[in-house]
Amino acid sequence: MNVTFRVNGVEHTLDVEPRLLLVQALREELDLTGTHVGCDTSSCGACTVLLDGVSVKSCTMFAVQAEGRAVTTIEGIGTREDLHPMQEAFWTQHGLQCGFCTPGMIMSALDLIERNPNPTEEEIRYGIEGNICRCTGYENIVKAVTVAAAAVRAK
Repeated sequence: MNVTFRVNGVEHTLDVEPRLLLVQALREELDLTGTHVGCDTSSCGACTVLLDGVSVKSCTMFAVQAEGRAVTTIEGIGTREDLHPMQEAFWTQHGLQCGFCTPGMIMSALDLIERNPNPTEEEIRYGIEGNICRCTGYENIVKAVTVAAAAVRAK
């Protein structure tokens, strides 16, 4: 079955089995491995991407459900030379340790600050609650989102 969708601004048409998950299409068909598979149960959030600007867990939907839609992965928000303010804040505020949850956490945080450009600490914690980090105490993640929200507001 053919599916056509835009990933990080580039249109792709893939011939996929109807049961192929979006996360598998991104990782295996498009080699966008920044979207991680962590739990296979939609509990951890490591596979979070933006679908038409809204965060979704890409392990919860089939690739064919993305037909005609825009998908943004961690690879699509910044470059090594020009990090997105959220990526920069995670780096400068030490919002990561092992980094496995970081792409999904960043994508969820981007959706949050798009909807709420000046979130409180409580709103940030609520906004990222679908993402599990096994390494940190979330303090620096919350700090990173706060710093990034301020940087995005300033632009």
